Amino acid sequence: MATIIEKLCKIVEKSAVITEKDVMEPYLHDETPGLKGYAEAVVLPSSTDEVSQIMELANRELIAITPRGGGTGLSGGAVPQGGIVLSLEKLNRILDIDVVNSVAVVEPGVITGTLREEAEKLTLFYPPDPASLDSCTIGGNIAEDAGGAQTLKYGTTKNYVLGLEVVLPTGEVIFTGGKLRKNATGYELMHIFIGSEGTLGVVTKAILKLIPAPKYRVDLLIPFTEFENLSRTVLDILHKHGILPAALEFMESKAIKASEQHTGEKLPFPEAKALLLVELDGNDSDLLAKQYEVIGEAALNNDAIDVLVAEDERRRADLWRARRVISEALKSTGEVAHEDVVVPRGEIPGLLKYIEQLESTHGLPIAVYGHIGDGNLHVNILKHDIPDDVWQQRLPALVHALYSKVVSVGGKISGEHGIGLAKRQYLSMSVSPEEITLMRNMKKMLDPNNILNPGKVL
Repeated sequence: MATIIEKLCKIVEKSAVITEKDVMEPYLHDETPGLKGYAEAVVLPSSTDEVSQIMELANRELIAITPRGGGTGLSGGAVPQGGIVLSLEKLNRILDIDVVNSVAVVEPGVITGTLREEAEKLTLFYPPDPASLDSCTIGGNIAEDAGGAQTLKYGTTKNYVLGLEVVLPTGEVIFTGGKLRKNATGYELMHIFIGSEGTLGVVTKAILKLIPAPKYRVDLLIPFTEFENLSRTVLDILHKHGILPAALEFMESKAIKASEQHTGEKLPFPEAKALLLVELDGNDSDLLAKQYEVIGEAALNNDAIDVLVAEDERRRADLWRARRVISEALKSTGEVAHEDVVVPRGEIPGLLKYIEQLESTHGLPIAVYGHIGDGNLHVNILKHDIPDDVWQQRLPALVHALYSKVVSVGGKISGEHGIGLAKRQYLSMSVSPEEITLMRNMKKMLDPNNILNPGKVL
């Protein structure tokens, strides 16, 4: 390996090759509880050419490469299993915000929240908003096809990628797409790489679609004493009244309490079993007012405790901070198994009831929150003071039962966090043998020596 380190130091600056164990430590894990890997080195390239040379070297020498963005993933996709960690943190420039074409050209290490802020200065909007908005990167978002709270109205990362520069595992550089809103020229190769979890290529540049920024936003916080009433309200908002909010977020009581303890700030309605957070946005303030009145009435008709309307920026920020820190807050309470499942929206009420049954049957506390408007729930199984042997015995059975239920109603075992290391043994529950074979063939075609993020997904 010493010879490889010497060769890496000829490709990048010597200071951009890390081999000291204590300095490497932050690069050996992501935010997935209980997962930590190992590597011989971490390398920090500063250009596409350097990435290309590194990949060519790794392919020739049969060395595993684990691409890494912000390290905020929750499925172990950036956890190395030996070889070299390829951190893209130095490729962090916003190269252009093209107002005429409403696109941004960025490198993969750009923080997602930073792009949002820079676009908004020009009255433009980049909608994808993972909970880790202030620390996750565009490259990681593309690798995972990240979603977030506003997926309901605006879609996920793939809906905003117009073009990609990608370094293949063999070192070749390709560019697919462009500053185009339409493209029917041959196979659409770009989408092969979106959501591939860094197993098929390394994104070194992205062209992203921007849209006009909405002028007005308002949030509603609605407490309920029963899951069923909250679920019915969501369906009424979307189907009975035909209103499409920017976000419909759900938090049950254990998640709420963890958030409050973590931030030191109390949310209203401590008696609530669950809270519904609704965000409306648009350019007509009168229309927004009419919409939130309709939503408030629908909620009260479904036995909501009350309806709180937050129109000023400070109050809105307080509500969203409580929602965004839940994952971190739950981890601070002890070991957590974080499951990210998605089902057709109409199946949510039944799934919530089933999760209550799982909690009782298996004797493990479960905190649930997530994007109820698009059917994506984050199911957090909490260890608390449960003995290790009991936890290790009960947890797999609970997870298997949860996934089986999700698949039986037409759902999938991951809505936005990917498969990575954490879920690869369950992939066959959710994906057919024919699809897995096709995935393996694609991987072999693009990465014949299996050097790029090996062991992830498949």
